[in-house]
Amino acid sequence: MLFSLSSYAQQAATPVILSPTGDNISGSVYISMDSWMYPALERLYGLGYLDTAFLGLRPWTRLSALHMLQASQSAIFDGPPSSPGNREARELFNALGRELSSDRDALDPTRSNAHAELDRLYGRAMYISGRPLNDSSHFGSTLINDYGRAYEGGFNGLAGFSARAEDVRLSMKVRGEFQHAPGRAAYPLSVRQTIATMDQADLLPATPVDTTNEFRLIDAYISYHILNNEISVGKSENWWGPGESGAMAWSTNAQGMYGLRIDRVEPLKIPLLSRLLGPFRYEATFGDLKGHRYPNQPWVHTGKVNFKPTPNLEFGFSRIVMFAGQGHVPLTFGTFWHSFSSFQNVPASEKFSRNDPGARHASFDFNYRLPFLRNWVTLYSDSIIHDDVSPVAAPRHAAINPGIYISHFPGAPKLDFRAEAVYTDPPTPHSVGGTYIYWEVVYRDVYTDSGYLLGNWIGREGKGGEAWLTYWLSPQERIIFNYRNAKSAKDFVPGGTTQNLFAANAIVRVKKNLELNALAQYEQWTVPVLASGRKSDFTTSIQMTWYPHLRVGH
Repeated sequence: MLFSLSSYAQQAATPVILSPTGDNISGSVYISMDSWMYPALERLYGLGYLDTAFLGLRPWTRLSALHMLQASQSAIFDGPPSSPGNREARELFNALGRELSSDRDALDPTRSNAHAELDRLYGRAMYISGRPLNDSSHFGSTLINDYGRAYEGGFNGLAGFSARAEDVRLSMKVRGEFQHAPGRAAYPLSVRQTIATMDQADLLPATPVDTTNEFRLIDAYISYHILNNEISVGKSENWWGPGESGAMAWSTNAQGMYGLRIDRVEPLKIPLLSRLLGPFRYEATFGDLKGHRYPNQPWVHTGKVNFKPTPNLEFGFSRIVMFAGQGHVPLTFGTFWHSFSSFQNVPASEKFSRNDPGARHASFDFNYRLPFLRNWVTLYSDSIIHDDVSPVAAPRHAAINPGIYISHFPGAPKLDFRAEAVYTDPPTPHSVGGTYIYWEVVYRDVYTDSGYLLGNWIGREGKGGEAWLTYWLSPQERIIFNYRNAKSAKDFVPGGTTQNLFAANAIVRVKKNLELNALAQYEQWTVPVLASGRKSDFTTSIQMTWYPHLRVGH
C-alpha cells in the first residue's frame, strides 16, 4: 500500500522555524538538483510564495531554503485555509519544513551544530531497447540533465550514496556512485569524417566506447561560511537559469566541475543600489574542464549576479570564459586577468597567440509572476550569446529558452503545467555550420566536459521544446507526463536531425522514507548521418531511494 504524505501533512503541526538575528554564522551544504525539494520549492514559488527565492542561481543550501520558508511562513498560514492554492502551499510547507527541521538548530548561535548525516542511499536499474542517441554536442541525447552519466543500449545501472557533515562555519558533502553502462563500437569512418568537418577538427581515431564500470563522485567539496557566503573547494553542481529543461549557461547535463566557488547564499542589500534593483545574489567559480583536445586542459572562470527589484521579478547576468590550455596560453595571474577583463572582440593576431582572452559566452535570464495571476502563472526566459557582452545588448545574436509555468488550474489544484521552447540558431550570419553558440574557433570543445554539454541539452544550432503535465499526489509524490522535441540545422548536421520523445514518470513513497521512481520513455529519431530511416528506442528505469537520515552529533 502506497504511503501518501497528504493526510499526514494536514494533521501535522506547523513546523516551528527559528527566526535568526543578524547574519547567520552557520555553514550548510547544497541541496542536490535532483532532490524532491526543488519541484516542491518551485511550486511554492509559483503559488505566490517564497518571495526571497532566486530561481536563476541554484543549487540552494539547506539553510538558505529554510530561510525562504521562514520568510513565507506568515503569508502561508495567515491566508484563507479554504483556498485551493493555500491548501497546496500548506502541504508543501509542512513537508519541506519537516525535511529541513534538523537544520533549525544551526540558526541558534547558542547551540552546537556539529553533526554528520547519511542523507540517502539509492540504486537505479535502466534498460534501453534499441539504439539511443548519446552525443549532445553533435547529434542529440536520449537522456538529459543526468550528471554526464554514461549510457548505451542495453542494461545500465548505478548505486550511490550521499552524506554530509557540518560544524558551525564548516560543511562538507560527499555523493558518489558506482556506475555501469554497456560499450559500443566506434563510429564508422563516414561518421567520424562528418564530425571532423562539423568541428573543424582532426579525424577521431576508430576507438570503441568501452563498457563503463567505475566509481564516480557527483559532489565532493568542503565549504567555509563567512558573511553569508559559502566559499567551497571541490566538485559541485550548478544550475544557472530559471527553467526546467536545461539552463543555457550551466546545467547538470554534464558532471560537476572541480574548482573554487564563492556563492552569496543569502540576498544582499546595498542601500542605494538595492533601492533601485532590490536585493541581489552573486556567484563566481574557477576550475578546469576535462576531455578537451583544442586545447587540452583549458580552465574556466564564471560569474553571475541576480537582482530582485520586486518579490515577483528576478533577472540576472552571467559571464562564462574558457581560457588557457596546454600549448596555447599558459595559466598565470596575468593571463587570468587579461581573460577576466577583456570584453571586446580581438583580432586574429591576438586570438591565435598567447594573448588569447579565451572563448567568452554571456547569459541573461529573468522570471516574472504575472500581475493579477501572481499565484497562477510565471513567465521566464533564459538566453546566451557568444562574444557579445550580453544578450540584452545584441538580442538577434542570442540563443533563447523561454518558458511558462502554471502552478494549478481551476477545479484541479493538484495539476500543474510547464512548457519551454529553446533554440541555439539565432537569425545572424554567424550562426552557420554549428560554429556559433557552444563553439569557438580555437576552443572547439568549448562548452563541454568529458564530451557532455555544460549548457542546454539542445546543443549547437538546434531548435526544440519540452512540456510537462504533473499531477501532485503529495509534496513528495508526482505523476509526470513529458514530451520533448529537437531538430538540428541541415547546414550543421548533414541532412539535419529530428528527435521526438514521450515519457511517463511516477515518483511515489512506498514507505515514509523509501521512494520509488519509475520511468518509461519512447523515442523516435532521424539522423541520416548515423543511420538511414527513422529509428526508435524505449527506455525503462526503476530507482529506489532510501532516506535513512542516520545522524551522528547534534
